[in-house]
Amino acid sequence: MTFSSTSNPPSTTIPNYQATSNVCCIDTNMSSTTSQPPAHSNEIKLSFPQEHVLLLTFNRPKSLNAITPTMTTDVKNILDWFDNEPGLWIAVLTGEGRIFCAGADLIAWNKRQAGGGAEADQQDIIRNSDGFASLSRRFVTSKPIIAAVNGGAYGGGMEIVLNCDLVIASEDAKLALPEVKRGVVAIQGGMPRLARIAGHQLASELLLTGRAISAAEAANRFGFVNKVVPEKDVLSTALAWAAEIAQNSSPDSVQSTKRALLLANKYGDVEDVVVAHIQSKESKRQFVSENIQEGLRAFAEKRKPVWKNPAKL
Repeated sequence: MTFSSTSNPPSTTIPNYQATSNVCCIDTNMSSTTSQPPAHSNEIKLSFPQEHVLLLTFNRPKSLNAITPTMTTDVKNILDWFDNEPGLWIAVLTGEGRIFCAGADLIAWNKRQAGGGAEADQQDIIRNSDGFASLSRRFVTSKPIIAAVNGGAYGGGMEIVLNCDLVIASEDAKLALPEVKRGVVAIQGGMPRLARIAGHQLASELLLTGRAISAAEAANRFGFVNKVVPEKDVLSTALAWAAEIAQNSSPDSVQSTKRALLLANKYGDVEDVVVAHIQSKESKRQFVSENIQEGLRAFAEKRKPVWKNPAKL
């Protein structure tokens, strides 16, 4: 299925990817949006490859997509806009070139450290609750984010991956939290998140040695990669998964479910999660949505439901 193209703002650039047969090629379709996306630098790319899906691409391939302050601001502005666009249901995140994201710019970090910027860095981490690149600790977004990891992810790039909902990685991808080898720490959410996903001993293996693992190991031993595919299929597979969610699942139900999963990471007790979830904006909206009525009616009528955009929260 190919959607009609409309004009994007000058800052929105579209990469040339060819998706698998059940998703469309990348184009400038913005029929799912009610407003223009925020202006952004050329350090990210923004596109709309299929209905209800936003594709965000890190675009510093010569620097292995190491994150800059400009990129962090761009990502935050784009995701804040994405959160409030009813017609955008899923985001796919990838990197231009041979690697997903190499993490922080260590040269810039060294300059800050030499200039006595340690205390400022600590305060920035506390103040910027969305985390590294406005992604590694992001809690506000209840729409699914799928990571399409080409080549690998290191340091902060790996912390981003750990906070994505679904992860598709290339067969040649290497993933690591090598901070201890540089005298720093995976401070932006990676340590507790990996410990919860993989358990204490496996998390210790990665965090204390700083060694890199393969995508297959990340999937089979550590449990934070969903699917490993050939490099040429990474993006198309991620888009196919996005299409499956968009076509088969109520966006109200999906966003309510993700909110429950996020709350499960916040609270230790199951009852606390249930109560917090039922009181959440996403759950309250789902219970009275047109989509709950449509889903139940479609089941009774033995037909496929036709989902509508959720109401704004």
